[in-house]
Amino acid sequence: MNTEADFSNFRYFKDRIRRILPNSQAVALALILIIGFILIYSLSDILMPVFASIVLTYLLLGIVEKLEKKLPRIAAVYIVFSGFLTCLGLFLFVLMPMISTQTVQLVQKIPEMIKRAQAEIMRLPELHPQFITENSIIEIMASIQNELIHYGQDLISNSASSFAGLVAAIVYLFLVPMMVFFFLKDKNTLITWFVKFLPRDRSLTIQVWKEVDIQIANYVRGKFAEVIILTSASYITYTFLDLNYAMLLSVLMGLSVVIPYIGATLVTFPVLGVAIMQWGFTADEFMYVAIAYSIIQAIDGVILIPLLFSEAVNLHPVAIIIAILFFGGLWGFWGVFFAIPLATAVKAILNAWPPTLVETPLDTSF
Repeated sequence: MNTEADFSNFRYFKDRIRRILPNSQAVALALILIIGFILIYSLSDILMPVFASIVLTYLLLGIVEKLEKKLPRIAAVYIVFSGFLTCLGLFLFVLMPMISTQTVQLVQKIPEMIKRAQAEIMRLPELHPQFITENSIIEIMASIQNELIHYGQDLISNSASSFAGLVAAIVYLFLVPMMVFFFLKDKNTLITWFVKFLPRDRSLTIQVWKEVDIQIANYVRGKFAEVIILTSASYITYTFLDLNYAMLLSVLMGLSVVIPYIGATLVTFPVLGVAIMQWGFTADEFMYVAIAYSIIQAIDGVILIPLLFSEAVNLHPVAIIIAILFFGGLWGFWGVFFAIPLATAVKAILNAWPPTLVETPLDTSF
């Protein structure tokens, strides 16, 4: 009798513990998330080439999988990788020189632009003496000039590190394409090797990973397509309107979509600023540029984003902005780029982690 009573008390105690504590799947997922976050946060600078390679692998993997239906995988990998190297060469030896040339030209025009802007600003006390005085304008212009001087001094002081940056860029040019090739070629082998380090009870982890993997793939491919479409449309439009620095401004337009909401606001100033300096605020050409810019942004927001990201998990704009600020503060550019997928990962974890988890059999497959 005592044995049965003790056994009944033990089962009751065990059931109470299982209700209070999460099951092994939740513990495994929590440990993987904590360890992964610590490793990425502490080694983010070292792992930057790996992050870039993973992004490019996600971009190219969909093409490889489509070609794999008609060709052997190794042949599909070589074809896609050859196309990637061709595009990389065009970017480095055709697009980059154009952007560099226009950037130098724009920087050389900055003093002239500042003088012209200063002349226009100095007219404000004459036009609106009741709102602003000449002394306040002089103080504002002096503070702006001081900020520009400090900025120039910072550029000069940081020029010593430009050689290190050049060396890092050269290393990227060799390491990143090589890692992309092996990620494409040995994807299944690498995943199988990595799974060996995961706990046996990983059903919840796999459930979260499958959703996050799909969302990251959709986001990377959609974001690259959006960058290319927006850059091309902007370049055609600005060239037709004879706007100066068309290639540079078009690339800025394309890169602005990496930062949702904020990027579109920031790129407005260089586009309209160049148009103002080229034709003036009251010219018809400036109005054409402003209208064309507004139409491109509207098409991007109304057509491109719903079309390219229709399969992505919907996130509230406030959640996106918070994710950009948080992950961008942690990991810089890559944190900003992956802000939406990372926010989607957090959402997937919350959706897959109910308050009471039912214990399931061990899942040893991946």
